[in-house]
Amino acid sequence: MKNRIFIISLLCGSGVYMLLACGHSKKKYTAPKQKQIVTNIRQLDEVVTESIAERLTAIKDNEGLMEDSTPAFRPQAIRDFYEENRNASQWSHDGVIKPAADSLLELIRQADDMGLMPAQYHAPALTAAWYQLTNDPSAKKDAALWAKIDVMMTDAFMRMASDLHFGVAPRDSITLRTDSVFTETDLTGKLKQALQENNVTGALHQLEPVHPGYLALKEGIRAFKEKYAAYHWDTLPLNYTDTTGFKQLVANRLVQSGHLDTSGGQQVDTSMLKTGIKAFQKEFNIYSDGVAGRRTVMAMNKSVHDWVVQAGLNLDRWRKLPDTMPSRYIMVNVPGYTLRVIDSGEIRLESKVIVGTPRTRTPLLNSYMTNFVMFPYWRVPYSIVFKEMLPAIRKNVNYLANKNLEVIDRSGNAVDPSTIDWNKLSKTYFPYVLRQMDGVDNSLGIMKFNFRNKYSVYLHDTNNRGLFKNSMRAMSHGCVRVQEWDSLSQYLVHTPDSSNHRGDSVHAWIVREEQRQVDLPARIPIYLRYFTAEGHDGKLVFYDDIYGEDKVLRKLMKF
Repeated sequence: MKNRIFIISLLCGSGVYMLLACGHSKKKYTAPKQKQIVTNIRQLDEVVTESIAERLTAIKDNEGLMEDSTPAFRPQAIRDFYEENRNASQWSHDGVIKPAADSLLELIRQADDMGLMPAQYHAPALTAAWYQLTNDPSAKKDAALWAKIDVMMTDAFMRMASDLHFGVAPRDSITLRTDSVFTETDLTGKLKQALQENNVTGALHQLEPVHPGYLALKEGIRAFKEKYAAYHWDTLPLNYTDTTGFKQLVANRLVQSGHLDTSGGQQVDTSMLKTGIKAFQKEFNIYSDGVAGRRTVMAMNKSVHDWVVQAGLNLDRWRKLPDTMPSRYIMVNVPGYTLRVIDSGEIRLESKVIVGTPRTRTPLLNSYMTNFVMFPYWRVPYSIVFKEMLPAIRKNVNYLANKNLEVIDRSGNAVDPSTIDWNKLSKTYFPYVLRQMDGVDNSLGIMKFNFRNKYSVYLHDTNNRGLFKNSMRAMSHGCVRVQEWDSLSQYLVHTPDSSNHRGDSVHAWIVREEQRQVDLPARIPIYLRYFTAEGHDGKLVFYDDIYGEDKVLRKLMKF
């Protein structure tokens, strides 16, 4: 008979043995007692201390899993904390819960206000324990219950402290924080201080970012939850055959969320329905055409929780930024199609942008501006040459002239395209560069802004400025087209470190169509980021998850 591996669990008294691979046993795991009623309340804390020690051993033996099957955040830090206190209860005394515990439980219950998931902090188990203490007189004498609460509270504080400061998702390539983790000493020290000062709430909030964007997003989440706390709505079908019936369903759905008012008893006509749809679209940042298309219906089908989670994901993205941002920087929000120049905490310039399509994404990165060029050449990326241009040139070589393109050989010389056998060229052999000549018809427009990066992307003007009217602006090959390119250049030359050039000089060069490169002596940071929700004027503003990054982050954060 071939060897087989059997996994068998055997219950032995209060212990559990795991038998693996034909009889080889794993270390015995002794489950902690689930009930220990103490007759004399004065003896309660003594028994709670013993029960806490029992639970700490169980966590160690059970590979870090706690009683509610949630992994302990930092088992060693928990053990260190209780070792310093001789395993004594820290969240209750003689059967009375301490105010700090009430404060922490309230924070856990409202964890989604901070972009966190309550279940990660033992919310179900702690809520059930609180219910027992409130409704079962004997529960207050249950040492096992008090010990369970104590250890879970300690773990919850430590995990929340880390998550609020560093974020839940792991570090990625664009994380700007220089620190990445609290040491065991950090965690035990922060908890000890919070309990001594009876200020758990303040201690945890103090670990959060203070960036205006983060705070505005939190304010928006609270207002959104408060507004829709009592609202519930039906789900609409994405496909239907009965148009009249579907319109009635849409009307009912809009009434349920307060976007359509029928309290006067009036019949909903086409005009009223369109007004209600537009009100919903405006609130959720969808193009307001008054039509319940697929995108609008999908948005209507999202629950309050779904919207809050979307906003919460972006709080975690803010946590990947450093505690203090530079005094001046440029922030591009890719799904928000927005560029902002921040100077001394104030928005000095805001511009619409066009970003890469889902197939040719604008990369997320950190860099700094080096220069900008007026009337630049456009060296066509080879990905565009092979995918789009070469097939068109083979059909008609005049495509090059129509697109204002010239062919440059390896020596930098212009080549007559009619002398080239384009059918012999391919990805494996293409000894030329296609370059679009400067001018107002150039795809880069009048100005190109350069910053160091490995993706060869940059900011630039465009010769198709009408595209900025579109609400969906993911349509470039990866570079970022800036509507307010002129204002951006003026800001850059008016900074204290750019005294070599004046704004009127730049305008004069543009009028004369002169090719110029303006070097920037000051390193102005630029960040390309991905925020699908922002807070503005106390309200949430949502953006489409154009690259599917929210789905990835939800999995990492276990939402």
